[in-house]
Amino acid sequence: MRFIVNSSELSKSLQSISGVISTSSTVPILDHFLFNLDGETLKITASDLETTMIVTLKLDNAIQEDAENGTIAIPAKILLETLKTFDNIPLNFNVNTENYAVEISTGEGKYKLTGQNGNEYPSLPVSENTTRTILLSSVIATAINKTLFAAGTDELRPVMSGVFCELTPDDVTFVATDAHKLVRYRRTDSKSDHSASFILPKKPLNQLKGILGSRKEDTEVVIEYNQVNSFFTFENYLLICRLIDGKYPNYEAVIPKNNPNQLIVDRLQILNSIKRIAIFANQSTHQVRFKINGQELVLSAEDLDYSNEAKERLTCNYDGDPMEIGFNSKYIQEMLNNIDCENIRFEMSQPNRAGLIMPEEKENENEDILMLVMPVMLNQ
Repeated sequence: MRFIVNSSELSKSLQSISGVISTSSTVPILDHFLFNLDGETLKITASDLETTMIVTLKLDNAIQEDAENGTIAIPAKILLETLKTFDNIPLNFNVNTENYAVEISTGEGKYKLTGQNGNEYPSLPVSENTTRTILLSSVIATAINKTLFAAGTDELRPVMSGVFCELTPDDVTFVATDAHKLVRYRRTDSKSDHSASFILPKKPLNQLKGILGSRKEDTEVVIEYNQVNSFFTFENYLLICRLIDGKYPNYEAVIPKNNPNQLIVDRLQILNSIKRIAIFANQSTHQVRFKINGQELVLSAEDLDYSNEAKERLTCNYDGDPMEIGFNSKYIQEMLNNIDCENIRFEMSQPNRAGLIMPEEKENENEDILMLVMPVMLNQ
């Protein structure tokens, strides 16, 4: 089995799928990339059993000596490290399919390593009995960026460790929550012929975010899903991931509907103030106090253990009764960093009830983003 491939193209392709490979796999062959040569098409696979990515390369020059055995598993780490050192040059791969010896040669050098039998690589899920929909890459990348940070990390509640996707004939909705904060991102310009919902894990979403987010032009992403897996096909990539099994919490039920106290403030101004104030907050609660009265917002934080204290005044537009409410500064900063607008709106009812954060003005009429944050009990 022999083929020639450009070093830069191969390195870029392997880097894009290498994040799937687990650093603590109990199956040794999963530390390898699976190379499968079919004529002038080279398919490279990386997997951890839960998530699999396949990238396809078109080769200008390939010689396949054994059509039934054009496959080899090559150690990922040594291959990636070697490719980083090459400039943009052609690489000649010569694989002995009997003893799995791999020889990589260039005009100046020759490098040998030992692979494994590609036929021993775990078989991949097949897209059977799936439902199909198509979304634009920009919609998926934006949805992941806006929601993924709010997903939980508690292993005892796996359904909350991913992003909930809801597809309907009217819109698509992405939701993430860890019970302290929640983000709902909805697009009315993206729709599905069939209503469905499923929970995607963080790892494949991070892979999609990395690849789709770097695209300068929009591309169509074909999404196929069944009860167990979802399949994302775009350009020369295929991503397969096992869905998180379980029922997602009724997120609409926790979003407060009656919020008479509404605060409008400059997003960057309040974000920078909170960054400064948070330095002086208690490092276990990260509590920042909002004191709102009239057109004035006073942000304050203190750490009694170290006698640290900070306070800042901001002008704002407030409609409601005077109130004091505490929030975790880390959560507020994450949310404000993931909203793209000049002014943001806080909607609140009581100091012990969740507050809502949303853009005051929309850049995209088809985009609806809502963020919820639970309050922190104030130290009296």
